[in-house]
Amino acid sequence: MFKTRLLSGIVLVAIMVVTLYLGGLASLLMVGFISVVGVHELMRIPENASKALLVVTELATLILYVLLGLGYTFESYQYYYLLLLSVFMMVLMCFYVFGYPRYELKDIMLPFFAFFYVTVMLSYIFQVRFLPNGGAYVVLVFLSAWGNDTCAYCVGVLFGKHKMSPKLSPKKSIEGFVGGVVGAAILGVLYALLFGYITKEPVTAGLIIAFAAICGIGGMISVVGDLAASAIKRQYEIKDYGKLIPGHGGILDRFDSMIMTAPIVYYLITIFVQ
Repeated sequence: MFKTRLLSGIVLVAIMVVTLYLGGLASLLMVGFISVVGVHELMRIPENASKALLVVTELATLILYVLLGLGYTFESYQYYYLLLLSVFMMVLMCFYVFGYPRYELKDIMLPFFAFFYVTVMLSYIFQVRFLPNGGAYVVLVFLSAWGNDTCAYCVGVLFGKHKMSPKLSPKKSIEGFVGGVVGAAILGVLYALLFGYITKEPVTAGLIIAFAAICGIGGMISVVGDLAASAIKRQYEIKDYGKLIPGHGGILDRFDSMIMTAPIVYYLITIFVQ
């Protein structure tokens, strides 16, 4: 099991690194694929889930990434993205009104939640890549999420004694949480030194502090994302969201912490660095 998990993890990281390094269409397709599959996994959890609502939500996801591909970033949010969200909600209300009483309110709320929780939040990975020097900045998203997770696991195994959230994730400890945040911040410092070599820009004390803060704060938020995904699985009594990634489960099982981290890292970069 561990060998399968390790190998699939290496392959996944390799795919992410290559596509995000290439940028452009490759990054867009990769993040878009993750979002569509994530929406599919989330909306298929309830029994008797509506296939029609699933298709509509996946279509809205594709439209959002088409907008991103055309260069309409979140700077144009007030027009294009509010328009998309408004039309999407109108379509959902049509299902609710004309399909009543087959469709209940919870049936309509799930697609909107799935679209925002998975599609919009994960799209910030591409938003980071779209920034100037985005190919280098996007690494901060992974250091914050996966770096924090790895550091937290190691510290938790060695020193974890106090449970942080025993009902949602019995293996997570307060010691692991602190170790993960500190570890992510240290990774941010180390990456700041490498960042100067990659971008040919001077490495200042401000940049080092900014990267440490971004990874530390992003690491804290990633824990919320991880526990939120666990809460959903606990509520519906499922072990994994899917079986796409051997040893890991579904897309949401691997990217759950990144759902919350990507938007935070994007805005912290624009505030602290750019």
